Amino acid sequence: MRTMSHSITSLALISAFALTACADAGAEDEENTEGTEGTQETSAADPGERETFEEGGPSPRLAITYDGGVSVVDGTSLESLGDFDAQGFLRVNPAGDGRHFFLTEGESFRLLDAGTWGEPHGDHNHYYSTDPHLSDLTVDGDAPAHVVSHEGLGTLFFDGTGDYHSLELADLDVEAESIETEAFESEGAHHGVALVEEDGSRFETLEDRSGARFLDAEGDEVDRSEECPGVHGEAAGPDGMIAVGCEDGVLVFDGESFEKIDSGEEYSRIGNLFPAEGSSIFLGDYNEDEDGGEMTEVALVDAEAGEITTVDVGSPYNFRNLARGPEGEALVLTEDGQLHVIDPETGEHTDHLDVVEEWTEPEEWQEPRPAIRVVDDVAYITEPETQEIHMVDLTELEVIQSAELDFVPNEIEPVDGRPVEGVSDDYEEDEADEHDHEDHDHDEHDHDEDEDDAEGDHSDHDHDEDDHEDHDH
Repeated sequence: MRTMSHSITSLALISAFALTACADAGAEDEENTEGTEGTQETSAADPGERETFEEGGPSPRLAITYDGGVSVVDGTSLESLGDFDAQGFLRVNPAGDGRHFFLTEGESFRLLDAGTWGEPHGDHNHYYSTDPHLSDLTVDGDAPAHVVSHEGLGTLFFDGTGDYHSLELADLDVEAESIETEAFESEGAHHGVALVEEDGSRFETLEDRSGARFLDAEGDEVDRSEECPGVHGEAAGPDGMIAVGCEDGVLVFDGESFEKIDSGEEYSRIGNLFPAEGSSIFLGDYNEDEDGGEMTEVALVDAEAGEITTVDVGSPYNFRNLARGPEGEALVLTEDGQLHVIDPETGEHTDHLDVVEEWTEPEEWQEPRPAIRVVDDVAYITEPETQEIHMVDLTELEVIQSAELDFVPNEIEPVDGRPVEGVSDDYEEDEADEHDHEDHDHDEHDHDEDEDDAEGDHSDHDHDEDDHEDHDH
């Protein structure tokens, strides 16, 4: 479905209609499956020939990988809008502009257009959609890994060389002849991460994975810390804050210097960090088992206070099971099938919801397992065992829609189709937050989120990345 007159935050009000519509369409969809699949694989088509539609509000879309390809799914109807063949084990990351993804395929990052975007126009935004398109545009290198966006720039890191490429997110276009990047070298090959800031300064992890360093625009080292063994899982906070996980705590760069927050344990790996807009508290995974055993505790890292609090969720979870809600709440999906809601300030369990059937994490990290991603006040949760995807209204904490998929879902990432600060022309935060086109929807949650759903933070671009050395993610 191309035309939507509601934003994602109004889904709780229209869920009953959506469920009925999906049920009514089920028989027709089944009858037309072969024809639909034939028209969905549009990679070879000329992207310039796609028709554009103006929408009544933001049109979130999801990229979901599976064995042999990637599907772009409508974030409201959960209808597949395009299925594309791709080779090998696939990873997917939002590019950071609210529209595009980078598909990690072989030795390259490949550009995928979700076909949804917004443009500022005076005191409101206009929203558009078109068919998704998997392009042949790539950024090539040895062992592509982390993708980070920050201040209108994207940074692509290659583990095999330690090189990274920065690019202007505003220039991403599947109709272009190539993706223009600027290349940098870290200290050497390693499973790492880097980001380039608007002024040309750079953050990068160290070759031996003992920490990180920060360089000015001329490439001179501003500060360096080697107090973060097993560095992994970059995320951004307010006021230029950058945090990475360690095997004994978290390392924080505050814009001028590094500070280590110790966990107080000899080994307590925090490998993935999840930010919330405007908050200095990060959600992290937490594992005291050096052999990579089950995790049943999560970490709440207060970077401002320099403290780490752990919370027991009572059931195992893994690196794809953490997210943040619209009010910054910590969300944890556990193997007993429950979605836990935790207050990040107090560590208190405030609510829970049964969403999926009980499951067990597969032995190989590449294998599908339930995953969660959030756009505004809606969580998208995959269930590989039943080939389903579920939508959870986080305001009411209820499942508002579920849909069967034609494949076993593996990785899932969203784009919200909104204008992005530092990327969209004429972007003004206050105006973009308050006004939508046509009926100027003023839903209190219909805001431009800072990178998880737009571009200020960027944990969502890297917190699922694998650790190739110990297969702990």
